[in-house]
Amino acid sequence: MAVVIIKLKIMPDSPDANLETRKADVFELITSMGGHPNHSEIQEVAFGLKALLVNYSIDENKGDTEPLEEAIAALDDVQGVEVTSVSRALG
Repeated sequence: MAVVIIKLKIMPDSPDANLETRKADVFELITSMGGHPNHSEIQEVAFGLKALLVNYSIDENKGDTEPLEEAIAALDDVQGVEVTSVSRALG
């Protein structure tokens, strides 16, 4: 059985958004959908705006990202969610 590693880019709706709070919410959503959060970082975008980058792994049978993307997009202060990378890890 393979594991899928997915990278998300989460854009806040303003430079004042608390990305640490969003990170905790996103990690909770990932876990509730059967995934395992691995790593996160905050990336400068422009004009004080920062994006939250999150990597997580999930069983390939549960690898549909759409429900998670919709749940994250529904959080306060989130403008959008983008899947930036999907890779398969065997073993």
